[in-house]
Amino acid sequence: MEPVRTKIKVGEVLRYAAAKDPTEPEVDGFRNFFHITALAGASRVQLERGIDSPASIIAPEGERRPVVLIRSSPWKAGTEQTPWHDVFDLNNGHVRYFGDHKADTVEPVGQTVGNRSLLAAWELHQAPTAALRAAAVPLMVFRSVRRNNRPKGHIEFCGFGIVERAERVVQWARNGGSTFVNYVFDLALLDLSAEDDQLDWAWVNERRNPASPIDRTLDCAPASWRRWVSEGSVALPRLRRRVARAAVHKLADQRPEKGSVEASDLQVIYKWFDGRKHDFEHLASAIAARIIRCHGIEYHEGWLTRPSQDGGTDFVGRLDVGTGMAVTKLVVLGQAKCVKPESTISADQVARVVARLQRGWIGVYVTTGAFSDAAQLEILEDRYPIILVNGLMLAQQVRQHANESHRSDIGACIAALTAGSGAEVVHRRPEEILL
Repeated sequence: MEPVRTKIKVGEVLRYAAAKDPTEPEVDGFRNFFHITALAGASRVQLERGIDSPASIIAPEGERRPVVLIRSSPWKAGTEQTPWHDVFDLNNGHVRYFGDHKADTVEPVGQTVGNRSLLAAWELHQAPTAALRAAAVPLMVFRSVRRNNRPKGHIEFCGFGIVERAERVVQWARNGGSTFVNYVFDLALLDLSAEDDQLDWAWVNERRNPASPIDRTLDCAPASWRRWVSEGSVALPRLRRRVARAAVHKLADQRPEKGSVEASDLQVIYKWFDGRKHDFEHLASAIAARIIRCHGIEYHEGWLTRPSQDGGTDFVGRLDVGTGMAVTKLVVLGQAKCVKPESTISADQVARVVARLQRGWIGVYVTTGAFSDAAQLEILEDRYPIILVNGLMLAQQVRQHANESHRSDIGACIAALTAGSGAEVVHRRPEEILL
């Protein structure tokens, strides 16, 4: 018998059939939820309610709730049965989920099965010590999706995480316009990039095993969960799921390999301009022009700003899109930063250029260093129109120019690029390049 495939990818749709048969790996062409989550000798995991959970177990360290499962049914939103609308922002690791108190609920607010489970989870998710957080229960988030014209029977895995915030809200009931009080929970979905964006259900089953101490279950946990247990909520900005992270380039990928030609060239570039950083702007302007033009786009170098008046801008250029009457001209603002190749450019430094951009303008940031994760994430998430040129790209472009011009001496190439940039130092407003 083939081993059970227990890894579930974020965004994967699973079959949740009414028969709840765990024996078949697939049902109707979809992986079987009950097959993936089955554990010999234990009751099956179910999602019959919006907030559900297997029974607590007695583990070596005491009572332990293995997992809490959350299911949202978008097709029910706004109905009398479910008058609220849950919010799912999976790209930024955020879910706003309404609890299970309803207008006709008899129990006090917070005492329904689901709300009570999430409030208990929230208490440990806010715990001040790693020892207490180790006992916290992970949340597995799903939502119902329509497949084969069926509103029921299929669920999408949305990720896992913790309760970040809980608050009481007053909601309108759909039966006559009365109001009632409910809880709403802000959930933080944690990053699974170290696991290829997959959650291994074997971790949950390890938590369901009464013989497994908490330390053993942590060994099976995703890296982001282990780090959250260790550091707590202060680490959430770094641990929250962000799809933009996939487009973030690691520092090592922005720097030349040690001993490589690019590494040697980058050192020559840095030393050439060390002590006269303003001259580096000539090279940055020329390299920006090369990179933009290599895609067949018409680009015109403009000028360099005066050192004492740059205000976050070192050079100005113009991008022409189209021809004849069907042409539009865009301002390009450039920043040049000659730093030690092992240095990183922070989000605050990039923000200086971004702050100068007006609608329809484009930024370029050229450096001998590398761009931090935070700087790249801010650009990606806010969709800033800025081109980043790191030290490796800079060295490659200079070397390409050296080969094209048949110069073996990289210093001579730098001198030629700087002299041939055509950018004068002037005092002008950036928009004047459109005239």
